[in-house]
This record gives sequence, C-alpha cells and structure tokens, in this order.
Amino acid sequence: MILDLLFPNRCIHCNRIVSGDLIVCGICYSQIHFTHYDYFENNPVKEKCSLLFPVEHTYALIQFEEESLSRKIIHELKYRGREKTGKIIADWTTERLDFKNEKPDLMVTVPLHPRKLKKRGYNQLHLFTETLSKFYNIPFDHNLVERNNYSKAQALKDKKTRLETGSTFSVTKNISGKNILLIDDVFTTGNTISSIAWEILNAGDNKLSVLVMAMDA
Repeated sequence: MILDLLFPNRCIHCNRIVSGDLIVCGICYSQIHFTHYDYFENNPVKEKCSLLFPVEHTYALIQFEEESLSRKIIHELKYRGREKTGKIIADWTTERLDFKNEKPDLMVTVPLHPRKLKKRGYNQLHLFTETLSKFYNIPFDHNLVERNNYSKAQALKDKKTRLETGSTFSVTKNISGKNILLIDDVFTTGNTISSIAWEILNAGDNKLSVLVMAMDA
C-alpha cells in the first residue's frame, strides 16, 4: 500500500496514474490502433503467411506502427520488464477473437534461446498464451519448439538482415494430426514464423494457424 502511494502505476503514454492492472489510461486506450481482422477471413497476416507456408487462419490484434502507442506497449512487454503486459494484451484479444467452432487443438509459442531467456527473465509470450489458454480452454505447450541458435533481437536488425538470416528451430516431440496455433509477438517479415511453421508441418500431418499481438506495416 505504501509503495503504491510512493510509486503509483502510471499510463506508459501520458503518465496519468492508473490502477495496478492497467498499462494505459482510458483516454490513451482509444489511441491504440486495433486491426479488427477476422480470424476466418483474408487479412494482411494471412496474405503474407500464404506466400511462405500453408496456413489455415490468422489474426493480429494491433498495428505495430512507427512511433505509435502500440509499438510502445510491445516494447514495454519485451524490453522494460513488464511481463504483466502480456495478460493485458491477452484480455484485449479475448474481447475481439472468437474461434467459434474451430478452436485449435494446441497453442505453441515462439521460443527464446536459453541465453536470451536468462537475460530477459521471462518469455514475453508465456503469460499472454497462458491467459488465452485459460479463457478459451485450449492447452498450450511452451516447449514443443526450441531455438537452436542465439541471435540479437529482431528489432535491432535491419530489414535486409532479418530477411537473410533466420534462426534455426526444431520440434522436440512427436506431434501429428493437430490443428496448431502458433503465437508470436510481432509479425514483420514472417521469417521466424515461417521457419517454425515448416518444422511443425513437416513433423506430421498437422495444420497451422497464426496469432500475433501486432502486425508490422
């Protein structure tokens, strides 16, 4: 209680005091550019994924624009130690995403290399995915895919480098006949998601859909 008085939680955009379970105030929330994509219809994520690998359905919650509040929110989650932001983004997702009668069988997260995980202290996708899993009653697996190579953050690479150098991933378990939802934070070139998608698709007779927090323009 004393710490809350001395160091109140503040909106990351305008610095207004907000309750501890929020990251932005009501006024700034209206400035977030939600995509309003339909999971079952064609959208920019599906158009880009379809050029790289067979994909069933796709969804992105927000637009990842330069100098935007959306970008700031993702950066708070990934680089500022605010892991709880993952739950907030998941809550926003559940308000907008309806799987109807085609729920995935399993949610799978993009892994961090153990070295990067140790440095950051958490995988920014885990709390997000676990919150979605509880809401939709869909199991998750954070260990189905592992990252074999250590590389610097995608945000620190130029576009050419992101296209030319992909991390190597591998599937750690036998899996076949599943409808898998692959989850990542930001869709940029699709290089990372594509690398993992092919590992999962080649592991067995699986189908793959994609869910990302944000879509880069």
